[in-house]
Amino acid sequence: MSDAVDTSHTDTTDPVVARLSRLDRFLPVWIILAMALGLVLGRTSNSLTSMLDSLTIGSISAPIAIGLLVMMYPVLAKVRYSETSRITGDRRLLGASLVMNWLIGPALMFALAWLMLPDLPEYRTGLIIVGLARCIAMVLIWNDLACGDREAAAVLVAINSVFQVFAFAALGWFYLQVLPSWLGLATTSADFSVWAITISVLVFLGIPLAAGFATRHIGERVKGREWYERTFLPRLGPWALYGLLFTIVLLFALQGDAITSNPWDVARIALPLLAYFAITFTIGMVMGHRLGLGYAKTATLAFTAAGNNFELAIAVAIGTFGATSGQALAGVVGPLIEVPVLVGLVYVSLWARSFFSVPAPEA
Repeated sequence: MSDAVDTSHTDTTDPVVARLSRLDRFLPVWIILAMALGLVLGRTSNSLTSMLDSLTIGSISAPIAIGLLVMMYPVLAKVRYSETSRITGDRRLLGASLVMNWLIGPALMFALAWLMLPDLPEYRTGLIIVGLARCIAMVLIWNDLACGDREAAAVLVAINSVFQVFAFAALGWFYLQVLPSWLGLATTSADFSVWAITISVLVFLGIPLAAGFATRHIGERVKGREWYERTFLPRLGPWALYGLLFTIVLLFALQGDAITSNPWDVARIALPLLAYFAITFTIGMVMGHRLGLGYAKTATLAFTAAGNNFELAIAVAIGTFGATSGQALAGVVGPLIEVPVLVGLVYVSLWARSFFSVPAPEA
């Protein structure tokens, strides 16, 4: 991600070119500081949070959208789009990703929400919505840091986006009304805007994907691949981290008061989220290893399954149940837990690389 090393392409057959730079090695520190700064700003600066609340386009916060675009653009500019055909032809990877994201992921979150929050229906519903919102943004950062397959991540994220538009509302109806009714549990009514889901996908994936593709195409055509990957990308790379930290500060500033005012509720919501991330990631790594996908594709499979589209989940919860609802708070706690946990799983993934007969990146 940073300018200290060349991370233009991640391939398990290459030498260790994707070593974590000094900037990336301290990523947990920067994230903790960004979270703390956001919480402080949210508690002490009413004018800032009011300004952020007013800067929205539909249900999307414009400043957060900018942060996500800045975060995703450098990662998508690194993708070798000419090589994505090898991913679309890998039926094992595509099949495993669909199973992980659209069968195991939502079902696991449903089970954990009911097991751990049986007495808190609003938070339970919020978590189920989080489980349905498959990641299309920050997963690219975690995959990049873990030396996953960048082209595979781009393809899987695109597939998640298409499924999200067409399947989110139907799955929401199934997990909130049909399945609970079959099991004799309480049901929840919710209306999901397909248009809002489509806009979320177009903004958070479509724009940076088009920009990244155009940048690589023009850069390689004008200056050549060597210059593009050895000179341009190392300069562009750090902006992904800057965008990530900026987004985290804004997210926690917007929700700082809700988080700090309900510490016990946050802890209750955090438990099923922690279990979800750990279990999903582990299943993904084991499945990839058993299928013989190799380290890079296995890491990509695990991270694309473990991450969630918190922006979409929060937007859906607010639009359906209101900004002060328990469902919205559950959505907000999502990134509070997801960000540090998935950063930790990056290091777990790099450690697990040795089990795939590939030397782990040097520190």
